[in-house]
Amino acid sequence: MLTAPTLDQLHSLKLTAMAAAWQDQQRSAEWASLTFEERFGLLVDAEWLARENKRTARALQEAKLKLSQAAIEAIDYPPRRELDKTLIRQLATCHWIAVHQNVLVIGATGTGKSFLACALAQQACRKGYRAYYRRTSRLFDDLRLARADGSYGRLLAKLARMDVLVLDDWGLAPLADPERRDVLEILEDRYGVRATIVTSQLPPTAWHDYIGEPTLADAICDRLLHNAHRIVLKGPSRRKEATLEG
Repeated sequence: MLTAPTLDQLHSLKLTAMAAAWQDQQRSAEWASLTFEERFGLLVDAEWLARENKRTARALQEAKLKLSQAAIEAIDYPPRRELDKTLIRQLATCHWIAVHQNVLVIGATGTGKSFLACALAQQACRKGYRAYYRRTSRLFDDLRLARADGSYGRLLAKLARMDVLVLDDWGLAPLADPERRDVLEILEDRYGVRATIVTSQLPPTAWHDYIGEPTLADAICDRLLHNAHRIVLKGPSRRKEATLEG
């Protein structure tokens, strides 16, 4: 029988899940038929799972995903969307993050761009990566405030540390010159060392004109488009369909 002091030691070592699992084993006779190695393995599994769940919860909280319910398993594939299930399965492995590639999700409003981006970011968190979601317009607001209060460098450093950065609704509003330079600064820090997800109603062929200033547009497009996976979502607005069905 495990003594109270030993339980206290497990808690002091922050092995709380292992302690709880051992107490469960002590209370139930069904565990008696297992070998020591089997029972010990189950204790280690309980501790590992508890820590993984906590790590994932912290990562998801840090990610600030717009759609917390978005998940790879919840993506649907009606024929009219023309969504490549093989590509989504490939992206779900998160190898694209390990090799620092980007994902571009293109489609009209309501086609599920944000859901897909958040699902990929959630999967990244589950696989042990750090992700961060921001609508592009909100990110520019953050950067403007950070420049004013002296925290601009810290914010850029935070964005640079994220394994996956989600830039949602890219291309909705014209870019001012400081915003162009902010985007280039962010992408320069991430190029070749981090992964970025961009959602947009604009096709990538229109991004150069959207950015405006040719030299900056060349640099930004090169860093976003090079070696990027492209997903084009088709079909009617899913929000409008949901409203009609309701």
